[in-house]
Amino acid sequence: MTIALILIVLFTLLLAGIPVAFALGGLGLGMLIFGGFSPLMAPQALLSTLDGFILLAVPLFLLMSNILLKGGVGRDLYEAVQAWVGHWPGGLAVATIISCGIFAAISGSSVATAATIGTVAIPEMISRGYEKRFVYGLLAAGGTLGILIPPSIPMIVYGFVTEESVIALFLAGIGPGLMLVAFFIVFSMIHARFIGGQEAIPKATWDHRWKASRRALAPFALSALIIAGLYGGAFTPTEAAAIGFAAALIITGLILRTLTWEGFKEAAFEAMATTVAILLIVAGAKIFGKAIALYRIPQEVSMFIGQNIDTPLLFIIVVAIVLLIMGLVFEALSMVLIMTPVLLPAALLMGFDPIWFGVFMVIMVECALITPPVGLNLYVIQSVARTTLGNVSRGVLPFLGLMLFTVVVLYVWPDLALYIPFKW
Repeated sequence: MTIALILIVLFTLLLAGIPVAFALGGLGLGMLIFGGFSPLMAPQALLSTLDGFILLAVPLFLLMSNILLKGGVGRDLYEAVQAWVGHWPGGLAVATIISCGIFAAISGSSVATAATIGTVAIPEMISRGYEKRFVYGLLAAGGTLGILIPPSIPMIVYGFVTEESVIALFLAGIGPGLMLVAFFIVFSMIHARFIGGQEAIPKATWDHRWKASRRALAPFALSALIIAGLYGGAFTPTEAAAIGFAAALIITGLILRTLTWEGFKEAAFEAMATTVAILLIVAGAKIFGKAIALYRIPQEVSMFIGQNIDTPLLFIIVVAIVLLIMGLVFEALSMVLIMTPVLLPAALLMGFDPIWFGVFMVIMVECALITPPVGLNLYVIQSVARTTLGNVSRGVLPFLGLMLFTVVVLYVWPDLALYIPFKW
């Protein structure tokens, strides 16, 4: 009864238009006062949240991705990949997916990935005769790779909440991320083969390939630097973000000379605004999480699951349905922050590895990014393409199905996520 009442109040606050951060923080504070707990726990929770070293990675990764966006790195990256695979069946779609995957390995942001690659790929693909809804869905779904292929901002937040290794989470995201890229590529090629309508692109000359590749060498090197440094133990995720930001400035400002002073100011302002929004949500969720912990809601959920759900498969199905429903209302980070403290104890009780469960949650969060009404990637592609939200929403349906199929594969084959961090 208590859980239902809390959810009703929370949904009422959100439907009333109150921002997620203030709805979570206000409800958490109200629960503390109503339950007879000290309201001083709220500012203590705020301070303990905002001084976390690992959260410094969030603004730095956002700065890096925005600098690359303003510096036009996405165009160079897309043209280089297109030069190598553009002549394949559905070649532009394949180039788009690969470009999303590579940019995801640099930025850690879904929205930045969708915006950067979408700005270049959407007009190019449509001009070549690709079906518009397919293009919109491809870019919205391709952008979600930004939070699965490491580095990943939601994985950083999950690691912060659960005190699990962020490096292990990053490593665990590689296998599912590459599999999702492969699924998207295969689907795109099948779509091109049987739906058709797009123009065939002639095979690029070797000279053109090498010129395009040299132009994109810097972002490729940046991606390799971050991945090698993280997985080689040379630096922490926060240090990787700082090094990536500095390298992005060097690439766009000194090597490519594509970053203007105005572009830099816009990138810094947008990163600041997004960072403030994320940290406010984290702080609000921390207060809310403190309250539900004191109300023993995670323990009640675990007890309920233990008494009524007797198999891991049924548990995962129920959790997936809950997260899909939550994704209709909450954006990505809110889902991670709200649901992790509630679901993780029950998942551990059912025998799931916390790293595996983190990857599972991130994939479900990916689904939330492309489901209306609050799927951020839908709005990004709608804005870039200047189309209706309905067109983008209908275009993502087959890709949403592929994401859910990836969850099935991940459940059947846990080593898809756990092999690299623990057994390689």
